[in-house]
Amino acid sequence: MPVLRRRRGWRWKLRLRLLAAAISCLMLALYALTVDLPGVPRPWGLSPPPPPLTVLLWWEPFGKRRRMGDCQQLFNISGCTVTANRTARASADAILFHHRDLGDASLLPRGSRPPAQRWVWMNFESPSHSHWLGGVEGVFNWTMSYQTDSDIFLPYGRLQPRTRTAPVRLPRKRRLLAWVISNWNDEHERVQYFRALSRYVHVDVYGRYGLPLREDSVVRTVSEYKFYLAFENSQHKDIHDYITEKLWRNALQASAVPVVLGPSRANYERFIPANSFIHVDDFSSPRKLAAYLRFLDRNGPLYRKYFAWKKRYTSYVTRFWDEQYCSVCRALRAAGDQPRTVADLGPWYDS
Repeated sequence: MPVLRRRRGWRWKLRLRLLAAAISCLMLALYALTVDLPGVPRPWGLSPPPPPLTVLLWWEPFGKRRRMGDCQQLFNISGCTVTANRTARASADAILFHHRDLGDASLLPRGSRPPAQRWVWMNFESPSHSHWLGGVEGVFNWTMSYQTDSDIFLPYGRLQPRTRTAPVRLPRKRRLLAWVISNWNDEHERVQYFRALSRYVHVDVYGRYGLPLREDSVVRTVSEYKFYLAFENSQHKDIHDYITEKLWRNALQASAVPVVLGPSRANYERFIPANSFIHVDDFSSPRKLAAYLRFLDRNGPLYRKYFAWKKRYTSYVTRFWDEQYCSVCRALRAAGDQPRTVADLGPWYDS
């Protein structure tokens, strides 16, 4: 009996040793998948991880400090570190400059600049609210904005294709027309158009100068309405791409038909289907626009046609500011060592 017990004990010890050896081999294999070992070839089909990148924010937008998001978790961009610590100036792969915090060229970094370091100019305001665009010729390497011809193009939102066609389901619509506004200026074209339109159709106004939002949510509030005034704070009639969250979130995500005032209809049609919105320029007067809205209110099938896009798309809103920061890392990996310098910001952005 003692001999049998000793044999069983020996067998258990052998199994434990074999298990420990197997675990060690597995850990070494996993380590080899992620780390280049001298003299050890990487497994077939696997490439080394990309080198880490650092993006330095010279100013946090509008002086507001915030916690940096994780680019890997948010956007599947690995090896990207975003920091506002200026001690990283010499080692950073890119420095990001927010235009609204740039008063003049004297606020830019002084001294030597690493040859491979990119300086990125970032702006998401319209030309009407983008002063001081001169005096920095040849300073920046890349531009980032909502304009499609930016080096890093990042719109306020976009339509994302669905994986499969979906039926159109709309929330219950009990009201006609809404508008959410926080910056009221009687000289703005959007306020003047609103005043003219409200003579012929009632508009529920929310925000700082109107009714409180339902549960403090724009989308929840607007989802009860059939139409929404997606009026931009400045209008540039030529092709300029200034189309903000007023369209993508306030209207499309709330399943309200957007009535837009901003760039031209042709500009909007570069980003959304022609039959998904109503442009004020389609009507010779606010009175005729109001008559058309009342007509659609009585014609359910025709109204629902404005949501045909929902069968194949969803509305996505850009995640400010994490998506801007992380997009710099994506651009760095895509560009490689390709050199570029922005000659003059003013003529390009104002055009």
